[in-house]
Amino acid sequence: MSRLAEFRQLEQQLAAQLAELEALKGSSELQKEMEFETKLRDLLAEHGFSLRDVINILDPQASRRVAAPAAVEKAPRRERQVKQYKNPHNGEIIETKGGNHKLLKEWKAQYGGDVVEGWLSH
Repeated sequence: MSRLAEFRQLEQQLAAQLAELEALKGSSELQKEMEFETKLRDLLAEHGFSLRDVINILDPQASRRVAAPAAVEKAPRRERQVKQYKNPHNGEIIETKGGNHKLLKEWKAQYGGDVVEGWLSH
C-alpha cells in the first residue's frame, strides 16, 4: 500500500472515531456516569476515604484477591516417571527420572542419542 493510500485510510478512520466520540459525548448515559463519578469522588474526599477503603468495606476479601497474586497456588507438577535403559553391549541397567544421569550421558556421547533411546525398556 502506498503511503498516500495509507494516509487516506488512517484519515478516514480518524474521522469515523471523532464522529463516534462526539456522539458519545452527547450521550445522556455518559453524562450521568460522569456526574456520578464526580459526586462520588467529592463525597469520598469530604469524608477522607479512598476507593480502596470503600472496596474493603464492601468486600474485605477483594483486596486480598487482587493484592496478593503470589499467594495463588500453582498446580503441582506431574511427577517424572522412572525410565530404565539397558545397554545391550554389557547388560548394564540405568534407572533415571531425567536425562542428566552421568552414565546415560556417556552412553549417548559414545553410541548416539537415538540409539540409546532405543534401549529404553519401560
